[in-house]
This record gives sequence, C-alpha cells and structure tokens, in this order.
Amino acid sequence: MVEEFVVAEECTPCSTFQAKTTPECGSTGYVEKITCSLSKRNGFKRQVLCRSALMEQHLFWKFEGTVIGVALVFACLVIIRQRQLDRRALEKVRKQIESI
Repeated sequence: MVEEFVVAEECTPCSTFQAKTTPECGSTGYVEKITCSLSKRNGFKRQVLCRSALMEQHLFWKFEGTVIGVALVFACLVIIRQRQLDRRALEKVRKQIESI
C-alpha cells in the first residue's frame, strides 16, 4: 500500500477462479499484477477500468467497420435516388417532346 511498485502484468480481466479467490477481483473484475520494489512481493492491484492496447485496437476497427458500413449504405441510397430522379427527368422531357 505504501511502497513503490512495478507493474508485472498489465490490467486483465479476472478468471472465474481468480474472481472467487482474489478479493481484488470482487468489485470490478479487473486486476493488475504488481511487484513491490522494496519487499519484492508479488500482489494484485484492483483496477476500476481496464483498457488494454489490444482492446482499444479492437474497438477502433469495430468503429471503423461500422462507419464504412453506414457510408456504403448511404452511398447506395444516394445512387438509387439519383437514378429515380434521372428517370423522372427523362420521362418529363419525353412527355414534353411528345406533346409538340
């Protein structure tokens, strides 16, 4: 609690065994494995919110995929609407020519 420590293992979700046996896992479900500098003891530090680089990368690509998917859907809608408007304009011109 009072001495300096080094993070031995980055923040990870607790396994079901750790959740039952380690009190630090109980409240949040995430822990960081630490090594105390002076006493050289290993222990766990409770983490409130854990964000690893791998998780951030996964969330980024998930977001990018969603954005690209939405963009493709709206691009298709724009193309369909433009074709409808072009057909209406051609039909209008055709009717004007026929009425002459």
